[in-house]
Parts: sequence; C-alpha cells; structure tokens
Amino acid sequence: MNIPKKQKRYCKFCKRHTEHIVTIAKRRQRRKNTKSQRRFKRKLAGYGSFPKENPKGREKPTKKVDLRFKCTVCGKTEIIGKGFRAKKFEIKNV
Repeated sequence: MNIPKKQKRYCKFCKRHTEHIVTIAKRRQRRKNTKSQRRFKRKLAGYGSFPKENPKGREKPTKKVDLRFKCTVCGKTEIIGKGFRAKKFEIKNV
C-alpha cells in the first residue's frame, strides 16, 4: 500500500483544510513500573523457569500500521482511527 507523504486534510485545531505530513508512529518502550510488569519481574526472579511458554506459529502475518498526521500550519499531530493491518506499507514523496 502506497500513501503520499503530504496530504490535504481537515485540521480540527485550525478548523480548515491544510497540508498534513504523514508519519508512522514507532513503538515505545514498555512502562517498567506497571503492576503487570512488576508481577512479571517478581515471577522471573529466583530459580524458576520462564513463566509462560513462547507461543509458536501463532504470530500474525502482518503488523498494525499507526499513522500520524501533522498539520504544517499549527504543528499539531492527530491520529485517525486505530490503525490497520498491511503487509507492505510505504510513504511516497509525491
């Protein structure tokens, strides 16, 4: 799937159609202090083995693409939708 790098879209902050730059959001590092992460660390400590078996053959064939649209006028970034799955994704300079 190809998408142009610059698109004319409606900016809800400027309240008019402006030029937007399209970027793909990168994955952030996990929070180290959440309850589930603390529980996981506690389970890893000591003499036990890994707490869960690694699932094999159940991974998805595609990753979700999360697009961010940045307005060139006001500089605000907006996410539209929850993301979608695509096998090949490319941002073209048009």
